[in-house]
Amino acid sequence: MDFELNEEQRMYRAAVRDFVDNELGPYAAEVDETKDLRWEAIAKMPTLGLTGLQVPEEYGGANLDSVSAAIAIEEVSRACGSTGLALAAHNGLCCGPLVNWGTDTQKEAYLPTLTSGDVLGSLALTEPNAGSDLVNGVRTRAVRDDDCWVINGEKTWITNATSTPIVITLARTDPDAEKRSRGLSMIIVETDTPGLTVEPPIPKMGVRGSHSCPLSYVDVKVPVDNLLGEEGRGIYQALTTLDAGRISIAACCVGLAQAALDATVRYIDERQTFGKKLWEHQAVQMRLADMATQVEASRVMLYYAAWQKDTGKDYNKIAGMAKLLASEVSEKAAYDAIQLHGGYGYSAEFPVERIYRDQRLMTIGEGANDILRMVIARRVMGH
Repeated sequence: MDFELNEEQRMYRAAVRDFVDNELGPYAAEVDETKDLRWEAIAKMPTLGLTGLQVPEEYGGANLDSVSAAIAIEEVSRACGSTGLALAAHNGLCCGPLVNWGTDTQKEAYLPTLTSGDVLGSLALTEPNAGSDLVNGVRTRAVRDDDCWVINGEKTWITNATSTPIVITLARTDPDAEKRSRGLSMIIVETDTPGLTVEPPIPKMGVRGSHSCPLSYVDVKVPVDNLLGEEGRGIYQALTTLDAGRISIAACCVGLAQAALDATVRYIDERQTFGKKLWEHQAVQMRLADMATQVEASRVMLYYAAWQKDTGKDYNKIAGMAKLLASEVSEKAAYDAIQLHGGYGYSAEFPVERIYRDQRLMTIGEGANDILRMVIARRVMGH
């Protein structure tokens, strides 16, 4: 068993780290304040494959293994939580389904644009009444009309909706299916299609540079060939995509937790109290040791989940565990970082305040942790 990254992975981490420390980290507060991403930086990302991490090279991607992809999202998130989340969604939720189930025609039509650095892609699963329970909750309908699908419905919390050329949409194509899960399909909808409205971004507590929007579909007509994969396989596609997405979100969490730890180390090494540096107090050392241990443990589980995916193993349980652990570690790390900063930690002038807000989403998105615990428990019991 080898716990070392290989030479290519180490070199890739170094290259991404250098890029984000120059192009993202210094602007993270500005991204939060302006509520928009730094598109100048995103335009440069294709040179590192960041806009097509696991997309084949013929479509402009980097065709990376899952461990390298996780490293990339981790490093981006360490520098800027908003950008990390946006890239995780773009790569995992939009590019991923196209690579996995798209026809050659669909891949040629959309992947080169998605990897260009000009846009970030979207997947539309969530609805006002459908979050964790997609099988029963999805009400968006797609009705076959000759050579078109006609789509009506609403989606919400759709990441990257303001910047995407397409929205891969989960819709109910057969409301009478004997098995409810076989009544749903994924359909590619171009965002300039008449009848599709992208509403203004939802005001959020954190990751404010990453836009999450409601969508409205009113008699949206798309070619029948825009069906992604097989009709009736939408839930399978969604759940498979979310399994991989949990690795990406775990990577976001590890990056945010590392950012909280790094900021704390800098502060407690500079701050003097009672005649010595803050870190020299035993109580501070106890908290610091726990932070560092938990961050490293979540990173190991993240890479293990990514390795399982790369080696073709059933990674559903481990991906859920990695996301569960990393999201709660990042929450605790951000909390402790603020505590160790004292009053300064509550100030927007210090990065830990933003990190705390950014990480708060992570126990909710890509599978609420309460749901993940149920999923993990069923797998542990062999179901």
